[in-house]
Amino acid sequence: MTAASTMRQFETDSSAATIEAGQEIAKLLPPPKLLILRGDLGTGKTTLVKGIAQALGAADPDEVTSPTFTLIHEYEGTRDGKPVLLYHLDLYRIETERQLESLGIDELTTPDALVLVEWGEKFPSIVRRSNGEIMMQTTGGDSRRITLTLHS
Repeated sequence: MTAASTMRQFETDSSAATIEAGQEIAKLLPPPKLLILRGDLGTGKTTLVKGIAQALGAADPDEVTSPTFTLIHEYEGTRDGKPVLLYHLDLYRIETERQLESLGIDELTTPDALVLVEWGEKFPSIVRRSNGEIMMQTTGGDSRRITLTLHS
């Protein structure tokens, strides 16, 4: 980690608390940002995105689903009265940089966009372009440790 990184940590013990953590994290993410959303299957990455989307007024939590098969979900919201596009990507099924290029991620990274990429750590091109990551870890039962790391 570089000296120009900031880190915030959240502990949650339920899906509702993970959504609340997402709402808090949304306040720390002025666009444009591309973040890698890391964590094993079932750690609550999509649940966290539900909170971020809700905080931006982009979607109700029950409208946010995993983009496992569609690869990209787009939500329109606002932050400080300005439009924000929230993109939630799931690269679990993508295997090569060539397949990744066909998704057009460069076109998504506009000045008004927050791009959250599950499984982005698999691709050096995403790691290079990212502004940081949100790491989710199971700490037992429904408890989670969520670590937001932003690079300046």
